[in-house]
Amino acid sequence: MSKPVYEYAVRLDNTVNEVISCIDRSARVSIALVLDDELRLLNTLSDGDVRRGLLAGLQLTSTVQDLLLRKADTPHPVAVTAPANTKRTALLRIMQERGIRQIPLLDKHGRVVDVVILAELLPQVLRPLQAVVMAGGKGIRLRPLTEEIPKPMLPVGGRPLMEHIVQQLRDTGVTRIDIATHYQSEKITEHFGDGAAFGVRINYVQEESPLGTGGALGLLEKPTDPILVINGDILTQVDFRTMFLYHQDQGADLTVAVRRYEMQVPYGVIDCEGSNVRGLREKPDFSFFVNAGIYLLEPTVFDFIPANQHLNMTDLISALLAAGRPVTSFPICEYWLDIGQHEDYQQAQEDAKAGKLVSCQ
Repeated sequence: MSKPVYEYAVRLDNTVNEVISCIDRSARVSIALVLDDELRLLNTLSDGDVRRGLLAGLQLTSTVQDLLLRKADTPHPVAVTAPANTKRTALLRIMQERGIRQIPLLDKHGRVVDVVILAELLPQVLRPLQAVVMAGGKGIRLRPLTEEIPKPMLPVGGRPLMEHIVQQLRDTGVTRIDIATHYQSEKITEHFGDGAAFGVRINYVQEESPLGTGGALGLLEKPTDPILVINGDILTQVDFRTMFLYHQDQGADLTVAVRRYEMQVPYGVIDCEGSNVRGLREKPDFSFFVNAGIYLLEPTVFDFIPANQHLNMTDLISALLAAGRPVTSFPICEYWLDIGQHEDYQQAQEDAKAGKLVSCQ
């Protein structure tokens, strides 16, 4: 096996966190190859396999074996492979028939000699994508910092918070960005202008009164392509292309990024049935997936957004679910920080100094 292919490999006793690192360190392949002691392919693990495992309750310390057990219950439990001498046209047909984007090529001993990528056979696999940045909030919890400047323009690492977002979107391949503004909007428009200085085209949508994330989208024309929506106070290293591929694979109308949040109740919790005590749990831990403020929407979602009405994103999601439309979650395991309070802003400054905000695209 050549060294580049070997770098995609993991073993059964590796952790989920090591699988993520394996996938992340490759600029070409977005899977990890699970090998046995003889370097034969046992299976593959994709970014989607990892995130579905996390949604199912696995932890970053869980093992590759745990992920494979979880994968065994999915519609695609085993890796799709092909012999090393398979022709390009045959590989393309397999990918299109099976709905996959990469195929490991095996020698006669079952060892991987290469991985063929759909994007190399068919350029422009991803549909076009535009983005909306929600930047209209007043940032009340960050006062007095936000009395003279809108929250998305607060400096982080020597430049405005939202400039990090715009750069990340640009590096993802997004060329058109709509920015929804309200509070001190002139500070944002003066800095970013038409976006040319930042390598993008920027259009501004002014909220005369706060409309909520969903309501602000109602000010836009209905798009013809999927649209990425991100809050203007989010710092993250999520690869939006990976999220977009996940969204397409799930066939969702809306995908919401989620983040695991853990908390411990500082008291003993009494479980009651009426007045009868049925149990007691001493300072239990609870784990939830919370909204991470990043969404991918299909154009059809705009049919559920009323014009010029306040609408929170949670209300929009509820409306889609009530209508039986597919909504899926995308668990974030990368760096993510919601700058909502002073301690968050201080953390952002420390993370910037530590180099955590360097684009991962």
